[in-house]
Amino acid sequence: MSLATPSLLGALPLWDTLFSTQGIMIMLLAAYAVAMWMFLTSAPKVYTVMVSDLEVARQFYEGELDLSAAEVPLHYYYNYEQTLGATGVDPIYMSADIGGTTRRSVDPPEGLWYQLTKNAQLHLISGASLGTKNRHRHVCFDRECLEELLLRVQMHGIKYKIRRDKPLNFLVKDIEGRTLELSEVSS
Repeated sequence: MSLATPSLLGALPLWDTLFSTQGIMIMLLAAYAVAMWMFLTSAPKVYTVMVSDLEVARQFYEGELDLSAAEVPLHYYYNYEQTLGATGVDPIYMSADIGGTTRRSVDPPEGLWYQLTKNAQLHLISGASLGTKNRHRHVCFDRECLEELLLRVQMHGIKYKIRRDKPLNFLVKDIEGRTLELSEVSS
């Protein structure tokens, strides 16, 4: 019994440190970090596409590509939004009113939300200008997103034409015969 007593007494300073105010704060911060990591890694990847007309986009993505509506990811309610990096964007892709008033409210983010794959969502927002010959422009900053959309176009047998591979740019016709231009913005 005398062997166990010194080891138990030697462990008491460790317990005192662990359950001190500073020790508890460190444990709480570590638990918060783990919880945030789990929250953010489970959140779906969100691709943002700027479109020139949300209603035309709705008809195309729901009607032609058969994408189902998605819930707005929780991290978008808490201003953890991905930025578009509009300072490095070619002005030809943007409409004249970009960078207008900034909105800080608790309302859900504007635009349309679709489930693209199991763990990826598509967020459509307005802001792209009409292209030449009144093409409805859809501008994206992620090549991976446009490749996924092109694959869906091909799977649904929609008529398309690849204009350029790098950066990716292709045209599709919707059911109304309108030309939609999907363009990757190279950074």
